[in-house]
Amino acid sequence: MTRLALIRHGQSQWNLENRFTGWVDVDLTDKGRAEAEKAGELLAAEDGEFSACYTSVQKRAIRTLWMVLDKMDRMWLPVTRDWRLNERHYGGLTGLDKAETAEKHGADQVKIWRRSYDTPPPPLEADNPHDMSNDLRYRALGVTVPKSESLKLTLDRVTPCFDAEIAPKLNDGKSLIIAAHGNSLRALVKLLMNVSDDDIVNLEIPTGNPLVMDFEPGTVNPTAVRYLDESRAQSLPPIP
Repeated sequence: MTRLALIRHGQSQWNLENRFTGWVDVDLTDKGRAEAEKAGELLAAEDGEFSACYTSVQKRAIRTLWMVLDKMDRMWLPVTRDWRLNERHYGGLTGLDKAETAEKHGADQVKIWRRSYDTPPPPLEADNPHDMSNDLRYRALGVTVPKSESLKLTLDRVTPCFDAEIAPKLNDGKSLIIAAHGNSLRALVKLLMNVSDDDIVNLEIPTGNPLVMDFEPGTVNPTAVRYLDESRAQSLPPIP
C-alpha cells in the first residue's frame, strides 16, 4: 500500500495571536513544537515506510518536518523544499488581527476574503513592512512573490508541483510525507479527492495532526483517508 501523510505545521506564533500570516516567516510556539513531536510519534507508530518528504520554504513547516522526522528516527529521508507549497498569500490582510479586521470591514466581507474559493483579499502594498518580495530566498529562487492569493490561485501554483513531483512518486509506489500549510494542503486534498469548489471552502485541516491517505500502487486515487489523532480530527470530504 502506498501512503501519503499530509501534516499542517504546528501552531505558529501568529496562529496563537490570531493574525493573518501568509508568507511571513513566523516560527512555531511551544505548543506548535509539541504538536509536531506528537505528529512524529503518531507516524512512527504506523506500519510501512516512507521514501521521501516535501515541505515549503517557510520555517514553521520546515521545523515541523524536522521534528516529525526526529521523532520517527528518519532524519535521513530526502527532503525537497518547494516554494509552491507555501501558505496562501493573504495580501493586505497580512499581519492583521482577524477579529479587529472583521470589526473594521464587516464579518461577511472578511469571510469572503478568508473562505471563498476564488476571491483574493486586497493586494499588499509595496511599502507594507510584511512585503516579502525582496526576501533573499525568493530572489535566489527567481520567484515573483504574489501580492495576494485566493485558494484558487494557491491551487494554481500547487498543481504543477503535484503533477511534476508528487504524483509520479505516488504512482511509483513511494510513500511520502508533506509538511506544509492549511491552504496548500487544502489544495492538495482538492486535487487528490476531487473536491468541488463549493465544498473545499468548508475543509479545515488542524495543526500538527497527520492526515493519512492510502493508495493502491500505481494510482493517485485514495482508498482510505483518516486523521491519526482522532480526538482532534475534522470532517473530511467523501472518497470519490
